[in-house]
Amino acid sequence: MGKGNADDPKGLIFEAYRIDGIQKSECRSIFLDWALSLPIEEDTGTVLRRLLGQYGAQHPDHPMTEVLSEGLTTMTAPRRRGGWRSRPRNAPQN
Repeated sequence: MGKGNADDPKGLIFEAYRIDGIQKSECRSIFLDWALSLPIEEDTGTVLRRLLGQYGAQHPDHPMTEVLSEGLTTMTAPRRRGGWRSRPRNAPQN
């Protein structure tokens, strides 16, 4: 795997590992952009495991490895929030 594949469509994760001195906060921003670019039908956990297998062992102390690991434990399938169904309804007026 490398830049621009099914697990990393824009090559964001690939590039993050190449940036010297990248901070965890920057990795989080990159992770969010990556997650939004992943096709909805992809199982995020499976993809994260593959990315960690590819990069994690080679870069165990890299902030992106930490962010990917956190994503694996905290990320859930997206669900709709808000909209008219979640708003309180007014009681009928007499």
